[in-house]
Amino acid sequence: MESPRIIAGVARLVRDIGIAEELAQDALVAALEQWPREGVPDNPGAWLTATARRRAVDLIRRRENYVRKLAEIGRDLSHAAPPEEPEQFADPDDIDDDLLRLVFTACHPVLSAEARTALTLRLLGGLTTAEIARAFLVPEATVAQRIVRAKRTLATKNVAFEVPYGPDREARLGSVLDVIYLIYNEGYAATAGDDWLRPGLCEDALRLARVLSGLMPKEPEVHGLTALLEFQTSRAAARTGASGEPVLLKDQQRSRWNRMLIARGITALGRADTTGAPGPYALQAAIAACHAMAYSYEETDWQTISTLYALLAARVASPVVELNRAVAVSMADGPGPALEIVDALATEPALRDYHLLPSVRGDLLMRLGRTAQARAEFVRAAELTHNTRERELLLRRAAEAEAS
Repeated sequence: MESPRIIAGVARLVRDIGIAEELAQDALVAALEQWPREGVPDNPGAWLTATARRRAVDLIRRRENYVRKLAEIGRDLSHAAPPEEPEQFADPDDIDDDLLRLVFTACHPVLSAEARTALTLRLLGGLTTAEIARAFLVPEATVAQRIVRAKRTLATKNVAFEVPYGPDREARLGSVLDVIYLIYNEGYAATAGDDWLRPGLCEDALRLARVLSGLMPKEPEVHGLTALLEFQTSRAAARTGASGEPVLLKDQQRSRWNRMLIARGITALGRADTTGAPGPYALQAAIAACHAMAYSYEETDWQTISTLYALLAARVASPVVELNRAVAVSMADGPGPALEIVDALATEPALRDYHLLPSVRGDLLMRLGRTAQARAEFVRAAELTHNTRERELLLRRAAEAEAS
């Protein structure tokens, strides 16, 4: 849980993300050695951060060419606030959040777009390579290679842990938004494990989006992403039942939706300036707004949602977007036309092991009265998912189809 913050704080000292990750791991080893004897400190995160920072200073001290930097860092540390406190920067245009600084550094243009996102998800989101692979719909070995190569490239190119300005910052913005979005998605619907939600990841991603929208107020897509995450987070309390089981959108108690977050989402969406040619995140936020402003499932404006998904599909060539469009079409025009869209996606390589493809197809077949085929699709979806809660839901739907 503390790893991303420790890595970000230490990276600012050593100027090397790979070394910062190693020092964070060293701090954890020290904790495993000392805490059983001395007890867990009142603030474990601050202890880990302080230990990693001390080791960073020791490492710099051992390097002769860092003598001058050591003196500067020593003065900074002697007057610094406690590790858990955010530092203050003189430049108001500077990024005053270590985690956000880490995102921008990992999204350096010397890395490919895929490597930037994978590395940041690993460092900032704390995701395993398997979880990242599921998010990317690519083999786990591919993600592992991307991360290793990304760290090596940053080290060999001497990429500093720095704040980008002007055109350089704008050039990295697309990757930064993608990273924040993927981190949020992993928290919103975990790809693996016993819990369907990982609230910590959602909180980190939403916080980063809010900070970024404050730093870049003239970037519509920053506000679009922030609006999207506000809307999605507003439904968090209603998305699981008493024992942690998933609750589908149509079954959620909308009185449990957070109206304050919905209001924040509406405000952010207004700042996204969708009057021109809205970007992908602004379009997704507009779709989420349609759900948020419907006081019941039956009142949902599916026709508008279907139209917005068509615009999104035109902007983003993604089979996942097309699958989501099929769901909207099924609600606006019926399951028949939607099934045609889904069947056309059956040969997409990226969706071959994507559990939501047979899940959506099973739902459409169920609505068409083809219950035996629907059951088979739900069973296949359950076999593909790595999340325990989602598997239970899909098997329950398979049983319902069999009983129909």
